[in-house]
Amino acid sequence: MPRQRASTASDFGSRAAAFLTSLRIDVPLPSGFVVLDPCRDPAVVDVVQQFCGRYYTGNHLRLPIWGINPGRFGAGVTGLSFTDPYALRHDLGLTTSIEGRREPSADFVYRVIGAYGGPTAFYHDVYMSALSPLGFIKNGVNINFYDDAELTRDIVPFVVESMRRQTAMGLRDDECIVLGTGKLKAFMERYVRAEMPYRTVHYLEHPRFIMQYRRRFVDDYVRTYVDVIRRGVSG
Repeated sequence: MPRQRASTASDFGSRAAAFLTSLRIDVPLPSGFVVLDPCRDPAVVDVVQQFCGRYYTGNHLRLPIWGINPGRFGAGVTGLSFTDPYALRHDLGLTTSIEGRREPSADFVYRVIGAYGGPTAFYHDVYMSALSPLGFIKNGVNINFYDDAELTRDIVPFVVESMRRQTAMGLRDDECIVLGTGKLKAFMERYVRAEMPYRTVHYLEHPRFIMQYRRRFVDDYVRTYVDVIRRGVSG
């Protein structure tokens, strides 16, 4: 059974919103890198608060699902992991002025959410974030933190501290899911496993990889995601 207890100081949604809208990275970054922090935009803060108030209710423990870091067309625009502007309106029913295009990873994840039973059921059981909840830009291009060796090394303390803070909000600490079977898995195993108490980590192919290279098998991957998540939630 998970050892982490959900805090009762406020409901989970309030804690999650406070965390997401107050993020800062205090470690120095390599030359040329800029932090992608969507919550500097008041419209993003508003939508994060709407989302957390609607979908992250209660104080029960949720199963964490960790991605890489926000991208420019998904969480880097909306402040919500694997959620693009289309999903804000059409999948989550939120009111917002945020505009943007459909993003492949969000497209896949919201197929999974639909197959799971919809966002209310999904977010009741699951908390989605990223090992680095802030993203990174270099020369105007979104960079996954594991694609630069210096950046990878520099942000380890930020990653671990962010995961600890989010776990303390009311997440399972015995089991998690990580969306990446290559470099992200290697990072998790090398830098994070020794710092977190997880007994079980499930690794799934990243949504972007699926949509770009395995698109004809999308339905199979959706079923796999749902099966793994349901087993994790019931575990």
